[in-house]
Amino acid sequence: MEKKHWPLKAFIFSFITGLVVSGISNVIANGANVIVLSIITIVITFIGILFDMIGTAVLSGDEATFHAKASNKIKGAKDAIYLLKNSSVIASFACDIIGDACCIVSGAMSATIAIYIFTHNPTWSESLISLLLSSIVSSLTVGGKACGKEFAVKKADDIIFAVAKILTLFKKEK
Repeated sequence: MEKKHWPLKAFIFSFITGLVVSGISNVIANGANVIVLSIITIVITFIGILFDMIGTAVLSGDEATFHAKASNKIKGAKDAIYLLKNSSVIASFACDIIGDACCIVSGAMSATIAIYIFTHNPTWSESLISLLLSSIVSSLTVGGKACGKEFAVKKADDIIFAVAKILTLFKKEK
């Protein structure tokens, strides 16, 4: 990704990511029961945490490690170097676009679950359900991101190398 015009691209990527994640979750959630809605919310939350870890790892990684691997022609090393050389854009994409968009959508999903529970159990307090669910989702998100960041700083090179290996699966051989 080019650094030129990055804020505009970030806006567009954020809009598209939010649209896709929210759209897919709404389609899956439409008519689903509370268990399916909860699973979707947890999965989206953990995707956000995972991408936040990737962004943090890219900012914390050591490029020298991967130059040694690249000189030995180890698959994924060149992609790892690319990730590190473009760390600010990659981190912004992973943390701010994918990570935050997933967490926002998971928050919206918690509201959907609260509405579902209230409409199926009208004797329950709507505000109490909403308060509890939003607290659970936000604590999972914040706590998960805090743990993920600590892990990402300690294991940055391992995370970067794993992501780089995955990226190589999508590259065409020359």
